[in-house]
Amino acid sequence: MTELLEQAIAQLKTLPADEQDAIAARLLAEMEDEQTWKAQFECTTDEQWDRIAEMVRQEIAAGDITPLAEVFPSQPK
Repeated sequence: MTELLEQAIAQLKTLPADEQDAIAARLLAEMEDEQTWKAQFECTTDEQWDRIAEMVRQEIAAGDITPLAEVFPSQPK
């Protein structure tokens, strides 16, 4: 176990049981979601990635995008 995770668990132990359970539930859900995404990425074929890339190119060409600078104004252009 990493030092950071040990620190987090030590802090969690100081919380009431209901708060510990709420945080644990969120953490477990996050881990499950991460496993789902990982499995989906691992199963994606090169052909599927190529189709996704082409869809993005078409959206860019059609102007159907929002520039990141508009979404995150503090980001460099």
